[in-house]
Amino acid sequence: MKIVRDYQFIAEADKGATVAIGNFDGVHSGHQAVIQLARDAMPAAPLGVLTFEPHPREYFAPDAPPFRLMNATARATRLRKLGVEILYELNFNSQLAALTPEGFAANVISDGLGLRHVVVGADFCFGKGRKGTVDDLRRFGAQMGFGVTVAELVTAEAGAVSSTAIRTALSDGNPRLAADMLGHWHRIEGEVIGGEQRGRELGYPTANMSIDGLHPPRFGVYAVLVDVLDGPHAGSYHGAASIGVRPMFGENRANLETFIFDFTGDLYGATVSVALIDFLRPELKFDSLEALITQMDADCAQARAILTAL
Repeated sequence: MKIVRDYQFIAEADKGATVAIGNFDGVHSGHQAVIQLARDAMPAAPLGVLTFEPHPREYFAPDAPPFRLMNATARATRLRKLGVEILYELNFNSQLAALTPEGFAANVISDGLGLRHVVVGADFCFGKGRKGTVDDLRRFGAQMGFGVTVAELVTAEAGAVSSTAIRTALSDGNPRLAADMLGHWHRIEGEVIGGEQRGRELGYPTANMSIDGLHPPRFGVYAVLVDVLDGPHAGSYHGAASIGVRPMFGENRANLETFIFDFTGDLYGATVSVALIDFLRPELKFDSLEALITQMDADCAQARAILTAL
């Protein structure tokens, strides 16, 4: 998959795609339906996705609480798995934010990227002040020579699929409900970083990862699937993970700590993807290290049973 970040300087070979447009936070089942419609609209054209980095919500409200379901790297990984050939990951800046709806259609979609067909969700808005509607997009497409398809909202067992509904499910400690809407397990992907080595001292060495910038799931312990994406230990594993601030040790910055079952080796610097399967218990503060270890033994036994049954 090729990644293009500038709509003003683009090779002719990267134009002419059929494209799904949106933020694609989580790449949930609704997003996947939009991408499939783009593929079906023009099967002979390159399949692309047009999105923005940073997320426009981050650009306009940089101090707001973290909300993203995945970072840009994880999003690109998921889109690649769906067969997307070109990711137009445009730099969202003051110039792009200032474009009127017509200016966006002309400068970005038509003249800049030379798109042949675009697919958007029914609630898609675009241009300065989000004033452009899907009806405006259809009108501009007819004038400027690109096709437009508007996708209906996708529903799951819990109702309409949206990134907001998925965030709510994760905040409630219900990763299976989130997975039903996502169409895949919710994953936290990133580089393994150094920690305080407390897990190693307790007999439970963990791979530590930052969740900065991401919507925090409910703090507590989870049964997880672990994919090590690179390095000598690349492969798939089972494990148990803790998300939270480690109240036992007076920490206050949330992170993800994953104990991988039956694993030995050094994962520092490796890229790891951790899928949340089931919430086991909330984050607790224990009276002693012995009580903590006893609970960790029970957590791991429960996680093993859950994962074996998948």
